[in-house]
Amino acid sequence: MVAAEHNYKTGRLTARPGAIPDSSKKSSGVQPLLVQEQKAGLLYVPQQYEPVKPAALAVMLHGAGAAAAQGLSLLRSYADESNMLVVAPAATAYSWDIIASRKFGPDIAILEEALHAVFENFAINSERIAIGGFSDGASYALSVGLTNGDLFTHIIAFSPGFVHTPENRGKPKVYLSHGIHDPVLPIDPCGRRIVPQLKRLGLEVNYKEFDGRHEVPADIAQAAVTWFMS
Repeated sequence: MVAAEHNYKTGRLTARPGAIPDSSKKSSGVQPLLVQEQKAGLLYVPQQYEPVKPAALAVMLHGAGAAAAQGLSLLRSYADESNMLVVAPAATAYSWDIIASRKFGPDIAILEEALHAVFENFAINSERIAIGGFSDGASYALSVGLTNGDLFTHIIAFSPGFVHTPENRGKPKVYLSHGIHDPVLPIDPCGRRIVPQLKRLGLEVNYKEFDGRHEVPADIAQAAVTWFMS
């Protein structure tokens, strides 16, 4: 996998749902996200998952210095009622590759392998595939999501700092939230600057400002899930 990192220099992914998945009974709940038999994060399988009923999929990315558990926690409490798998990979450095090394590399390669594994083992609704995250994870989600808008139908960005896209594909819908008192990634140069950029690309943007700091309030997360599943 590492030797093939150069294949992802623009952040393009090839994994796609569509093949008939393994129909055997799957364990529900939190479990390791395995990539080439090594733990690369966490996976949550909803209680009511059945192969005959394709599930929504949300790839959720943690902020700088955090662990995969933070990404998982962003939407885990809504997964059962929404029949939604949540994939939470872990960055290989202190943050995601385009931030830590200023280029796509090991993290996009791991995401590719993780998505291949999910698509091979679970029935996924191709109209409900999101990538999202918080802080640096939100910036990475915007960057990967816009680059792969022919895979990701939705992007959920909680308090992002920037967006970097060597190439854009597709027209994913975007949910973006930002606290007006955010001291880490201030709203004026971040959220309020990113939204017009997205709209200039012709994207549908659901933008929420809230009276808070660098955080994801429960009502903001709930609104994102409702938007994603509607």
